[in-house]
Amino acid sequence: MSPGRSVFAFATMVAAINAVSAHAETIQITMDKMVFSPIEVSASVGDTIAWVNNDILAHTATAQNGDWDVAIAAKNTVSLVLKKAGTIEYYCRYHPNMKGRIVIVPK
Repeated sequence: MSPGRSVFAFATMVAAINAVSAHAETIQITMDKMVFSPIEVSASVGDTIAWVNNDILAHTATAQNGDWDVAIAAKNTVSLVLKKAGTIEYYCRYHPNMKGRIVIVPK
């Protein structure tokens, strides 16, 4: 392959990667006073959920369908990339009254 074609191929690949990642969002869900906020969010496959624990207690974000079980230490943030579409109900294993929902649509 000629040097010019190599540069073009590389530039095309970089542009494609940037185009895909440019559309992905990071959605924040906070935990404060033992409540997920917002309680329900909408997202797309490939988006990132960032759980921000503002409480002095540890929490989890545990999917009821078993897709994930994320532990979030007090005053910490943990992120998860959404892999598949669907509506996911989740809760905190330590505080089962804490509940949330993520509606995930295909990209």
